[in-house]
Amino acid sequence: MIHEHLKDRILYDGTQIRPNWALNELNIKGPSIITWIGPMNIKDIIDYEDKNLEIKAEKMAHFIVEHFDEQPANLRLCYHRQRILVMILQEELWEHDIPTKREGDDLYIGTGKLTVSVATAAVSSMKIHLGMNITSKGTPEDVETVGILDYKSLGEDDIIKIVSNVAKKYIQEIRLIEEDITKTRTG
Repeated sequence: MIHEHLKDRILYDGTQIRPNWALNELNIKGPSIITWIGPMNIKDIIDYEDKNLEIKAEKMAHFIVEHFDEQPANLRLCYHRQRILVMILQEELWEHDIPTKREGDDLYIGTGKLTVSVATAAVSSMKIHLGMNITSKGTPEDVETVGILDYKSLGEDDIIKIVSNVAKKYIQEIRLIEEDITKTRTG
């Protein structure tokens, strides 16, 4: 699995959750975690629970993860991996003295919602999007949100470091799970 942080501030509009986005748009083959900082405005919502909600933000850190190791892709496994990614982000924020609490796949600072996330599976791959508010500007008025800059003063380099550390730790966690599978006697 490789990590690439994009310098461009692209809009997350939900199309990035489609299978093979990294291959089609970035020429990145195989399992990957792509990160960038940019706005979000989702028009085509895939989570039935959020179908009639407005999901947008002015500035977020985005993670797009794609796995190809289960054929057909396994939605249950994808949601487990999504939780691992969210927990790694939570640990990284704690290390930067940003206290968060987790409820399912969401992180909060106090009562403000810090993240949005979705997991999905297609025939060929499993995909995860995790978005973390950098500020609460441009978020829906009917949801109490918070950005990490609303809580703590950080520079963009600090945010990129947090994002890169999360990606690196996620890749390491997946690699260690695979190593554990290969060294365990079964049957």
